Amino acid sequence: MAISDRIKKKTKESVTVSDFGAAGAPIDRGNPFYFGFVATIGALTAFVLMRALASASQVFVLILVALFLATGLNPAVEAIRRRGLSRTGAVTIIFSGVLFMVILFGALVVPPLVTQGTELIESAPALLDNLKNNATIASINDQYGIIDTLQKKLNSVTSDGTLLITAFGGVIGVGKSVLSGTFTALTILVLTLYFITSLPQATELGLKLVPASRRPRVASLTEAIIARVGAFVGSQILISFLAALFMTLFGLALGLPSPIAIGIIIFICGLVPLIGHFIGAAIFTLIALTETVAIGVIAFIGYVVYVQIENYLLTPKVMKRNLNVPGAVTIVSALIGTSLLGLVGGLLAVPVAASIILILEEVVFPRSERT
Repeated sequence: MAISDRIKKKTKESVTVSDFGAAGAPIDRGNPFYFGFVATIGALTAFVLMRALASASQVFVLILVALFLATGLNPAVEAIRRRGLSRTGAVTIIFSGVLFMVILFGALVVPPLVTQGTELIESAPALLDNLKNNATIASINDQYGIIDTLQKKLNSVTSDGTLLITAFGGVIGVGKSVLSGTFTALTILVLTLYFITSLPQATELGLKLVPASRRPRVASLTEAIIARVGAFVGSQILISFLAALFMTLFGLALGLPSPIAIGIIIFICGLVPLIGHFIGAAIFTLIALTETVAIGVIAFIGYVVYVQIENYLLTPKVMKRNLNVPGAVTIVSALIGTSLLGLVGGLLAVPVAASIILILEEVVFPRSERT
């Protein structure tokens, strides 16, 4: 007998069939206990996922901001690439310019801001005394003692030079604020660098998930959306530059110190949606108050008037020209985005609205016309 036949025979003899019984009836999925168990498991899973997302919400915010900045800088990178440079070289040039602006901001803005802030703190009691020269304000102070209360509080916190420290919650609070801000800025900078370097590869990878028959059209729409985000960033830079230019000239007219540094501060604040101009107005007014109270009031009124002109005239026109977004849509989308996601929502609202309009014009409306 062959070896293979003996092995087969031995195998057949060693195999025993066990009787595990007949299969029972399937689980009744219509049973209320089964439905309640599955629903409970689903709700617990959703709750755990929501808690996890909420815990990592700050990380997602940083990723969204970095991705937005990378998409916005991509048109500048592509423009440099068209001149014969590689993408790495183009990204290097763009980031060198960004780092130069950060260094210039630190060199021109921080020293006069600290100096003028100190002068404002030291002259604050005298400024409050000057307010009493106004008959109306003096009458209100006699009735309610507002200025006297402010003077006492100011003297108590500035007598030992602890105003800035107490404003940030102590020495530990100052350290936490500085470290947190530095870490956030570096994280956004590094993420933006990675995203803008790998943006073509990431886009190509995402397009592989689209059916091959629709891939060319989806690729064209994706490039158009990226271009619109870049146009929004360029438009925002233009608007911020105009605000900085106006405030620099306004500061020169008022005789404020360091008008160029003031302009750089306004430019940076103008890039921040929702609260940027509030910060800019506060800094501009405080610097003006170091001169006289009257100049401070004029500076505040002038800034508020310019912001209204920018919000309702300048911004809608620039966005309509560069993004083909109606002015009403610009304002409404910014309000909705801010109410939903705060600062990030205000940052993403207009480019998202422009992208939705593009999809409606290229996909939805033609399909409706054909039906």
